[in-house]
Order: sequence, then structure tokens, then C-alpha cells
Amino acid sequence: MSSILIWIRITRPHTLFAAFSPVAIGIIVAAKIGEINWAIAIATLLAALSIQILSNFVNDYYDFKKGLDEKGRVGFKRALAEGEVSLKQMKIAIVIDLSLALLLGLYLVINGGIIILLIGLFSILFAWLYTATKKSLSYLGVADIFCFLFFGPIATLGTTALQIGEFSKESMFLGFVTGAISTCVLIVNNIRDRESDILHNKKTFVVRFGKRAGEVEYLFFIILTLVFTLLVDSFSFSSLVFLFGLILFFQLLKTKGEKYNLMLMKTGLLNVLFVILSIIDYVITK
Repeated sequence: MSSILIWIRITRPHTLFAAFSPVAIGIIVAAKIGEINWAIAIATLLAALSIQILSNFVNDYYDFKKGLDEKGRVGFKRALAEGEVSLKQMKIAIVIDLSLALLLGLYLVINGGIIILLIGLFSILFAWLYTATKKSLSYLGVADIFCFLFFGPIATLGTTALQIGEFSKESMFLGFVTGAISTCVLIVNNIRDRESDILHNKKTFVVRFGKRAGEVEYLFFIILTLVFTLLVDSFSFSSLVFLFGLILFFQLLKTKGEKYNLMLMKTGLLNVLFVILSIIDYVITK
């Protein structure tokens, strides 16, 4: 495999929907109120993607050093574990990606002020803390909460505020939907990796309470997608994301082994579907 394709795979493209969706939703909400500044919109999207990729790089680096990622794992192959890249190369990639995120963030802070600065700094901080320390979020079993907030209302509210200069209740509610979907992706990941996580003392929610509890947690967040879309509008196409999520929940109950990888990607695509449905709602009501 060429080095370019290896690095594309290392970015974990299937996880980038989680960064794309809340920004897209925040822009859609802002478009209902005023004109979109596309330079800021594109910078917001690139900043969100770069922070997500940073989190993936850091996760690869420290999970490999801790022995959590091994060759032949059930989940998606990791380049460090497979010997496709070195620790030094991953360090360089982290520095480059972090530099890009900071440059984009500086541009957004100039336009958005102190609130955007705080959102950006905490986003980078938690991207690092997710795996890097001995008390990392993913090892303490609290990553679900941060995933729900940062890939949800924090991202949508920040995006909308950059466009219209104020926060929006609709942006917050729809952000809870994107956050719920992204948390479902994390849940599938944790169910898949439960046995390995137990061996490495990674106390995720699923490790603490069991596989069945993880499946119930998945259903809980899928139900939240319906609750918050209904709070925005009693009837909208965006509410249909709940039905697709419910179908995936029943598929999750039957999933085993490497098929969790496909389930993870399907769940991630719910965020894309939600954006498409929200665009349809926007066009209809415009």
C-alpha cells in the first residue's frame, strides 16, 4: 500500500463524520437567520476535522505505546501496530496537524472572540486527554460524556455563533442530536473492544457495566435524536434519523466479531443522513 493511502487510513476517515456533521448543522441553522460567511464556514470545518484527526493520531500513538493496539486486532488495523509507520513519523504528523489546527483556530478566534478561543482550546485539550495520560478519558469511562458535548452542542453552537454572533437554541438542540449519534459510534467501538479493554484495564462504560448495558446506552442516545428533533419542530424530515437509528440498534443486537467494524461505519453515516435530512427541512421551510 502506498504511503499516501496509509496516511489517509490513519486519519480514520469513517470517524470524520462526527466532526463534519455538527459544523454543517451549525451552518444550516445560521443560514436560516442570515447570510453565510463561507470563508469562516470552511475554516470552521477544517479546524474541526484537524482536531478530530489530531485525536486519532494521539490515540494511535499512545494506545500503541501502552500495548493496547496489537497486530491482528479485531478492530480497524492500526498503522503503528502493523509496522507501517514509526513512532517518530507519528510524532511529526501530530505536530503538523496540531499546527494546522492552531492556525485555523487563530483565524476563527479573530472573528469570534474569547468564546471561540475557549471552545478551541478545550477541544484540543480533550483530544489530547482522550488517550495520552495515565488517567485518560477513554480509560476512566467518561469519554461518552465529552463525546456527546464536544461533537454535539459545543460544536454546533460555536459554528452558529461564528456566523451570526450569538447562540441559538435550535443549534443547541440539533447539536444534541449529532452528539448522540457520535456517542453511539463510540459505544459500538467500546462493545467491539470490550475483551481487549478488560485486559488493559481500560474502564469504558461497557467494561464497567457489560455489553448489554452498552446496547441499552446505544438505544438511549438513539431515542435522544427523536426527542431533540421534536423539540425543534413537531414534524420534520430530520426526525426520521431516529427510525434509521432504531434499525441499526436491532442490527447491533445481532452483531459479532469483525462485523462491529461495519456497524461502526453505519452508525457514523447516521450523522451524514441527519445533515441531508436537515438540508431538506431547510429548503422546504425557506
